[in-house]
Amino acid sequence: MVTAPLRSDAVRVRAPGKLNVYFEVGPLLDDGYHAVASAYQAVSLFEDVWAVPANDFRLEVIGSVDVSAVPLDDRNLALRAARILAQHTGYEGGVHLTIDKHVPVAGGMGGGSADAAAVLVACDALWGTEVGSAELQRLAARLGADVPFALMGGTAVGLGRGDRLSPALATGRFEWVIVLAEGGLSTPAVYRELDRLRTRSAAIGHPSTGAIRLAPTAGPHDDDADPVVATGVLHALRAGDAEDLAGHLHNDLQEAALSLRPELSDVLDLGDRAGALAGIVSGSGPTVAFLAADLESALELQVTLSAAGYSALHVHGPVPGARLI
Repeated sequence: MVTAPLRSDAVRVRAPGKLNVYFEVGPLLDDGYHAVASAYQAVSLFEDVWAVPANDFRLEVIGSVDVSAVPLDDRNLALRAARILAQHTGYEGGVHLTIDKHVPVAGGMGGGSADAAAVLVACDALWGTEVGSAELQRLAARLGADVPFALMGGTAVGLGRGDRLSPALATGRFEWVIVLAEGGLSTPAVYRELDRLRTRSAAIGHPSTGAIRLAPTAGPHDDDADPVVATGVLHALRAGDAEDLAGHLHNDLQEAALSLRPELSDVLDLGDRAGALAGIVSGSGPTVAFLAADLESALELQVTLSAAGYSALHVHGPVPGARLI
């Protein structure tokens, strides 16, 4: 059994998972990607990473969630993060990484991105490379759209592919209950399903009936058509108003995720009946997040969902990004 390092020379970093409280997806572009507009919130479900000196690059993974599908080679963002920092700084040694995962794997909460962000911070401290936060952000953007936000934490707006970040003011504390699903969802598969549903809706001459907004599936892209985060979301976050935010929760990927995992509709319906202000599929899913009015309501909702046989956790946000422990 793998255990976390207890060595005195180990560096430990903690990074948060995230929720997309708003996620709008533009049309499919010629390069195969989509422009997006996201309002991210970092929440109190964390990944812990330990880094110790080594001659090569090694990775071990433990955790409270199923980690059997986590790759231990260079397909893993965390290992790639260490190699990118070493290459960028000319560091000639290696690192032995141990990741203690609590964010669901392939669950739409950015657990892999949090690992990568934590590794950048850990290796920078371990190796004494001192590249600075701005350079770490640039390296993070090379690894994936959610990695820069895992470094930043708090609440932020992401545009472009989600990696053009601007901090967003959020006052107070928002209470969430997340429901973990068995098995993950592939983000590329969810985007493909989104495009399929949009194409079908266009072919029959009317928009989809769910969260998806009709949009072209291919062709030249007009920069003026880039999606933006609705101002109502930003006002609700700034005011710390959970009820107002509940009315603005939105995820263009939700209908695609429900198409691939229809049973998630039952979870959303139960949370609604149990008193959640609103529920939403987190990112590409299959994790479902419910916004509660206050701490007491969140705990009651967690008990109700747990009693129904679901794996439900209470978390809150916003919380800081990747940081040394």
